[in-house]
Amino acid sequence: MPLYWHLLKVVPSMQIMAHRVVWSALLVCGWLFFKYGRGWLRETLSRPRAAALLALSGVLIAFNWGLYIWAVNAGHVVESALGYFINPLFSVMLGVLVLKERLNRVQWLSVAIAAAGVLWLTLSYGGLPWIALALAASFGIYGLVRKLLGAPPVRGLGVENLYLLLPALAFLAWVEGAGQGHLFAHGETASWGPGVAGLLVFGGVLTALPLIGFAAAVQRIPYSLVGLLQYISPTLQLLVGVLVLGEPFGRDRAVGFAFIWIALALYAADGLLRARRSRLVTA
Repeated sequence: MPLYWHLLKVVPSMQIMAHRVVWSALLVCGWLFFKYGRGWLRETLSRPRAAALLALSGVLIAFNWGLYIWAVNAGHVVESALGYFINPLFSVMLGVLVLKERLNRVQWLSVAIAAAGVLWLTLSYGGLPWIALALAASFGIYGLVRKLLGAPPVRGLGVENLYLLLPALAFLAWVEGAGQGHLFAHGETASWGPGVAGLLVFGGVLTALPLIGFAAAVQRIPYSLVGLLQYISPTLQLLVGVLVLGEPFGRDRAVGFAFIWIALALYAADGLLRARRSRLVTA
């Protein structure tokens, strides 16, 4: 994702976010209408609190998208990665406090080590990492809302996008009418050509598929496990930010990330041992 949005650096972040909404909505809702007919929307919203919870999750994910795109194209990929390192800890906390999930001693130890690593990263950053904290909170609460609702992942994403579709279309119509849009080559944006327009459209696919996978995952495994598995994504983002985009990464940050990887190894090893014991008992 950071590499993809970096290709669209010439486009203002709000426009990229609005295009994500529009093309993701067309893709997802088109598929839902094709597969289930017009009844899918009524069936999804017939669940208790579905309309309100999906409106809330839609606002949360739109905020997360917009902030993340801006951060990437403003040169804050490493801080964005920090946000998604903090996010799993936030998810673990929500899983324990809100969903009353329980952790064993090894899991608590891994969470504590990861928390120490995140604290070290935060302190060594040299100031309050507000981008990281906002990304972590918005996506963590988004995942919790989707788990509490329990709606089918693709249908839930479709409703979220429908809530956001009209505001996004209105905004894009306004910027295109003012000659500041990037979908149609005109005015001062004409030099960017159709390549940027194609990237904006395909961004809908790259938006929908990961969220469908995430929403499906949170229904199948404990939310605390979802939290710790999410360290994979910020690790990749960190590598992109440092090795490809050239953002600074000193020894202090390396120490913090080492703590997190130790925590991940502990959690993964504990999960494998418990799964093996369960198979032996079943056999």
